[in-house]
Amino acid sequence: MANSMAWQETASRINQFYRLTKPRVVSLIVFTAVIGMFLAVPGAVPLDVLIFGTLGIALVAGAAAALNCLVEQKYDAVMARTQGRPLPQGKVSTGETLFFLGIVGGAGLFMLHQWVNPLTMWLTLATFVGYAIIYTLILKPLTPQNIVIGGASGAMPPVLGWTAVTGEVTADALLLFLIIFAWTPPHFWALALYRKKEYAAIGMPMLPVTHGDQFTQLHVLLYTVILSIVTLLPYITQMSGLIYLVSVLILDGIFMYYAIRIYRNYSDELAKETFRFSIMYLALLFVALLIDHYFYF
Repeated sequence: MANSMAWQETASRINQFYRLTKPRVVSLIVFTAVIGMFLAVPGAVPLDVLIFGTLGIALVAGAAAALNCLVEQKYDAVMARTQGRPLPQGKVSTGETLFFLGIVGGAGLFMLHQWVNPLTMWLTLATFVGYAIIYTLILKPLTPQNIVIGGASGAMPPVLGWTAVTGEVTADALLLFLIIFAWTPPHFWALALYRKKEYAAIGMPMLPVTHGDQFTQLHVLLYTVILSIVTLLPYITQMSGLIYLVSVLILDGIFMYYAIRIYRNYSDELAKETFRFSIMYLALLFVALLIDHYFYF
């Protein structure tokens, strides 16, 4: 009985540290990084690069998420969306979080340097600094354009995957970066619209708080137009073929439909639907890129 209780307590503690890494967010990061690996080569990705590259990027992304949780724990305690996180709940301490993210992030960087290549390690470190420090500490509390500027770090995963395989940053890798960079504002502002009161309560200058709903709704639409143009570039540059083109036209059409509805007939429920679809959109777009890569015509 005692052993069973001790095991349950240990498993619960492990789960709290796991939750610090924001696994749902990190899973999308890792997914796009892995797709970047496969898009970088005509055939199969070397198994060692696939394993160590994926694990290294995942560990550093998890460490960045943990640092974000640490920095924003006071905000998280106020917002309904984040009140259940381990730090506001007192399930882990500040010291434990620092130790955890240091070990996890350090292990990821070491892995990338030793068993992938130094360029990927340095780019991953720069992404960590961009998200966990520049975006979280500087941009987020100071400017309503935080998600636009800070989106650069969130757009890096497919580039990291690409460099893990090739050891270089190419024009095609930058196209993948540009797609996520353009996707980030309409994705995040949809969330910010229906969470506006919570952001206002903590004094976070998100766009709906500083410029109002209508301004934000218009910018969701404008950035969705930009996204629709950017996502055509892989076909225009002959990076991908008809499978991708047909897929992205359908996906862009649906996203545009949501953006127009948000602009013309806003509701919180519609913003929630748009936010959820935007996650599916990005995942399906990268799946389309992958399928097209191996069945290009």
